[in-house]
Amino acid sequence: MILELADFRIQPGRQSEFDAAIAHGVQSVIAHAKGFRGYTIHKGVESPERYVLMISWDTLEDHTVGFRGSPAFAEWRAIVGPFFAEPPHVEHFTLLPHS
Repeated sequence: MILELADFRIQPGRQSEFDAAIAHGVQSVIAHAKGFRGYTIHKGVESPERYVLMISWDTLEDHTVGFRGSPAFAEWRAIVGPFFAEPPHVEHFTLLPHS
């Protein structure tokens, strides 16, 4: 399994709008992608314009090729992109054995 970690910085003062948009985007678009397993969204306490989205995928390619290469990616970006103060930082992780 692969963990995608996406770090978002949004425009100040738009947190309540983004709270609704990111949840809607994940549930209505990403959750239907092949290999999607689940997600959590974390909102910054000290930095309220910062969000961390963690998505579990079956494989790296399910995210990087399957989802990002599909029309659904453009749909997702249309929902959340207008809130971005800067491009998101995205990385992928694997789970260490015995953790």
